[in-house]
Amino acid sequence: MPVAMILAAGRGERMRPLTDHTPKPLLPVNGKPLIEYSIEKLVRAGITDLVINHAWLGEQLPAQLGDGQRWGVKIRYSAENPALETAGGIAKALPLLCEKGDTSFWVVNGDIFSDFDFSSLPMSLSEQSAHLVLVDNPEHHPQGDFCLSAGAVVGSGETKLTFSGIGCYHASVFKDIQTGDNQKLAPILRELMAHGRVSGQYHPGIWCDVGTPERLASLNQIK
Repeated sequence: MPVAMILAAGRGERMRPLTDHTPKPLLPVNGKPLIEYSIEKLVRAGITDLVINHAWLGEQLPAQLGDGQRWGVKIRYSAENPALETAGGIAKALPLLCEKGDTSFWVVNGDIFSDFDFSSLPMSLSEQSAHLVLVDNPEHHPQGDFCLSAGAVVGSGETKLTFSGIGCYHASVFKDIQTGDNQKLAPILRELMAHGRVSGQYHPGIWCDVGTPERLASLNQIK
């Protein structure tokens, strides 16, 4: 099984004041920290090694989640100070993600709630550099991000879907990013798409980017 990474370093500005004292991934959804739903789904898919990055109030994540023993998974942490953008955070964590010689790994945003089955992700990548999961455009992001065409993800087209924050990546995507560099992921992905290096799949099920107190409140109304 590949190693999986949960991105949990963001400040969560739009969630304030809820995130003034709690990292966004630890905000409760029906009484359980949001990030724990992703941990449980990754474990059900067979993941045994997990990396979580953190920055804002970051000490709360290892204090809450520990070493992963209660889920039967090994959790290690990649601390950032200050928080890095997505690609920069992944690049900083590469020594942990590739420690056992793995060249591919899964990544999921720590602030999403979904019923996505992680076992449908590729175990590794060889011909492609990235594999993304796309979802229907939510009301707050009607323009979408990328298009899915015959299993390939492309940057433009008639019908755009939203990137879910779930993907599989080859380590080579991040090898030229210096540790500590504040690099965004989207420009890198668009460059790879231009060279036909990104595949993808569509997830029709439940997915929510828990980016505002209102969306969190809506999730907490679902029993």
